Amino acid sequence: NLEGGKISTSRNHAIWIDDYLTSFPEKEDVLRYVLCSISPENKDSDFTWKDFQTRNNSELVAIFGNFVNRVIVLINKYWGGYAPNRSSINKEDDIVLRKICQYPDKIGTYINNYKFRDALFELINLARLGNKYLAENEPWKQVKTNPKRTETILNISLQIVFSLSVLSEPFLPITSKKLCNILNTSFSNWDCAKNSNNIKANHKIKNAEHLFEIITDEKITEEINKLN
Repeated sequence: NLEGGKISTSRNHAIWIDDYLTSFPEKEDVLRYVLCSISPENKDSDFTWKDFQTRNNSELVAIFGNFVNRVIVLINKYWGGYAPNRSSINKEDDIVLRKICQYPDKIGTYINNYKFRDALFELINLARLGNKYLAENEPWKQVKTNPKRTETILNISLQIVFSLSVLSEPFLPITSKKLCNILNTSFSNWDCAKNSNNIKANHKIKNAEHLFEIITDEKITEEINKLN
């Protein structure tokens, strides 16, 4: 359904792909993300422009994009764009590294069982894990007093970014390519995300770029008015 009513092309109560691509250039992955997240697996679902905006702003921008951007910016700022070394790890680090290795099987199992919404939810959970890890360890503060510890934090965070580049590919193929470009790397298969040390120390990455952009209320109002 669309905005609470049945989709009807004859009444123009529909969203046309060519119109969407004109209104939201380079946001193909946003539409893929939203449609997958509300896909009607066992009952009808409803697409609304406000929900589209919320999922973009609150999930893709605030969770996924924010995490990636912070990691890449910090590494470029403090290590000149070279992946820092991972020295000694603590218990928290070990837990995070183990979780990174578990996500490929977790997401893959959902995909194999056609539970695409659950698989997508776990992808965002991986980005949430990264945000939580950064927030709790505050490398932007620790770099002044404990640079060795900061190196480890950002090295592990970079491994999460790499895993996101692999595991996002079925859902967000353009974003996956952008991530690989930023990381200056590539991946050969799904299972390489089970390794928590894909980006080696001193690997050169590129500058940060925003993966997603905020969608404004004005833009959403414009799209809703088209249906009226």
